[in-house]
Amino acid sequence: MTGSSIGIEIEGVTHGYTPRSGKPTVALDNISLSIRPNEFHALLGPSGCGKSTLLFLIGGFQKIQQGRIRTARGDVTAPGPDRGIVFQNFALFPWKTVIENVRYGLEKKGLKGSEAEARAKHYIDLVHLTGFERSYPAQLSGGMQQRAAIARTLAIDPDILLMDEPFGALDAQTRRIMQEELLAIWRRTSKTVVFVTHDVAEAVFLADTISVMSARPGRIKRLVQAEFNRSDDPHIHKSPAFADMVEQVWDMVRDEVDQARMQGH
Repeated sequence: MTGSSIGIEIEGVTHGYTPRSGKPTVALDNISLSIRPNEFHALLGPSGCGKSTLLFLIGGFQKIQQGRIRTARGDVTAPGPDRGIVFQNFALFPWKTVIENVRYGLEKKGLKGSEAEARAKHYIDLVHLTGFERSYPAQLSGGMQQRAAIARTLAIDPDILLMDEPFGALDAQTRRIMQEELLAIWRRTSKTVVFVTHDVAEAVFLADTISVMSARPGRIKRLVQAEFNRSDDPHIHKSPAFADMVEQVWDMVRDEVDQARMQGH
């Protein structure tokens, strides 16, 4: 693949680490994966299987030890403006208001004044935080803080949105609402999304494609296509087809969860 036909190409990526006490550990073993432009792709697997490590490698936050990762802008060797990341813990600056947090990335890119303000306001509106522009993170619920974090990342207009269990710290009701909001935002912005989760139902609901990963060392065990027209059925979670797919994917994951428990995760 070349040029804009690439979403993300991962070729033969192996990655390990050596703890301060203990022997070297292989986190990822020969991962090869093609993610299409504008695809919503979930990385699903047990704790410790290397999902977040793979995400950070795509983001350029860790050096690739073996193999290659490419986007439409070339080989990944460091963080870049084509890739934005949203973490589980929101990572907002507590001393900045919502609009100041969202403006932060724009100002780092050199956008100032009324232009930065207008663009930040657009993305605050997109995530339904209108009216909370001057609020501080401590004044917001967890779901609202995560909306602000998503707005901050979208404002810099990355091609690729990397999400590391972004709803893991939210209660069940807020999590469902945020999943639906994320799908709506994805449809409007046409980003390529890579979403890390260990929640099978979340992966099935959100993703076009699910990479089911093995227990450590992480490998791609199976690729699953989740073909649901979610926009036409707001109650898709209750449908027999959805329940069947969740059960099928859980069957693929169950052995890996058991293996991860044996490894102490």
